[in-house]
Amino acid sequence: MRRTFGLRLGLSALLLLSTWGGAAALAPAAGADSARQLSPGLAAALQRDLGLTADQARERLADERRAAETEKKAERAAGAAYGGSWFDSDSGRLTVAVAGAQRAGAVRATGADVRVVEHSAARLDAAVKRLDELSAPAGVASWRVDVRANSVRVDVVADRRDDAAVRTFLDRARAAGPVEVGTVPEAPGTFAAGTVGGDPYYTGNVRCSIGFSVHGGFVTAGHCGGAGAGVSGWDRSYIGNFQGSSFPDNDYAWVNVGSGWWTVPVVLGWGTVPDQLVRGSAEAPVGASICRSGSTTRWHCGTLLAKNETVNYSGGAVVHQLTKTSVCAEPGDSGGSFISGDQAQGVTSGGWGNCSGGGETWYQPVNEILGRYGLTLHTA
Repeated sequence: MRRTFGLRLGLSALLLLSTWGGAAALAPAAGADSARQLSPGLAAALQRDLGLTADQARERLADERRAAETEKKAERAAGAAYGGSWFDSDSGRLTVAVAGAQRAGAVRATGADVRVVEHSAARLDAAVKRLDELSAPAGVASWRVDVRANSVRVDVVADRRDDAAVRTFLDRARAAGPVEVGTVPEAPGTFAAGTVGGDPYYTGNVRCSIGFSVHGGFVTAGHCGGAGAGVSGWDRSYIGNFQGSSFPDNDYAWVNVGSGWWTVPVVLGWGTVPDQLVRGSAEAPVGASICRSGSTTRWHCGTLLAKNETVNYSGGAVVHQLTKTSVCAEPGDSGGSFISGDQAQGVTSGGWGNCSGGGETWYQPVNEILGRYGLTLHTA
C-alpha cells in the first residue's frame, strides 16, 4: 500500500536536540599588529558590551592573545597539579590555579600568575561527571567547574531553592565533590535553532521533516500542511507558516522562517554519517546512489530508480513527476531531505514498506519546488 509519510500524534517521535545555532568563538589575533587592526564592527561591539574605548579594545585583544599562548605552556608546566586558568581583564594577565606549591615556580616561569589551591582540575572535572549522572529537577539550572573558586558551582532557580527535589539534588551533589551553590532568576531555555534538513517540525497534530533550507525558509512536502498553517520546530516553538503548498497533483510546500530561527545549509547525518553540507542542486541520474534524512528513520541510502513517476497514493491522491528510489522511509519522514553527495535532490513524498523489511520511496524534485515559488537554495 502506498502512503505518504506524515505522522499523526500517537506514533513515536524521535526528536534530535540539534546543536545548530551554537555561538562562534572569536579566535585570538595572530599577533599584536593583527590586534591593532581592529575591525569597526568588533570595535563597536567591544565598546558597547564591555564599556571599552577603541584603544582599550585593541590592548585587551593583544593581552588575550598572549594569555592564550601562555595558557598552553602553563598547563604543561603544572602537569597533574593544573587547577584551571583564567584571564584577568584588570591586569591583562593569565592566572593559573595550581594544586599545591610544588609546581608553582615552573608555572610562573611561563609568564603566568599563580594561585595555589586545594583541588586539581582533574578532580573537579570528575565531580562534574558525577553530577552529570544525576537526574536534575527543573529547579536546578546548571553546574560547572568554577576555576576561580576552585569548586563545582551549581546554580538553582532562586524561587525553587527550597524545593525538596532541589535540596535532594544538592545533597547528592555535595557528596560528589566540592560544591558551591548559586542562584539564577529563572530557568534557562533555548532561544532559537537553525532549520536543518531531516529535523522534525509540527503542524497541528502532524509531524513531518524539514527538506532543505532556502533563503527565507525551508522546503518540504505539501501534504504536511496547507497554505497559512502554522509550524513549530522540534522544541515546539513557533517557526513560521506555510507560504505555499500543493497536494495532490504535486507534493511540495515551503515555510517561512522567523521568530529567532534561521536557515542552515545542512542535512542531518544523525550520527550515522557527518552532517552533510548542501552546495547545490545538480540533478543526479537514474542509477546514482542517493540518501535520505528524516526525523523518524534518520539516515538511509539507496539507488535512484526512476524519474517523472505518477503515484496513486491510498485515499485517492495522485501525484505526478515524482522520482522513485530504493530508499526506505516511515511515517514522520515526509518532507525530509534526499541528497546525492552534496547536491540537494528532493523532499520525501511517500512510498511503501518500512526500514525493517525494506521498501521504496518517492521524492518531489527540489528544483521544481524552487522554480515554482521563486526560491533560492541556501548553500554552503
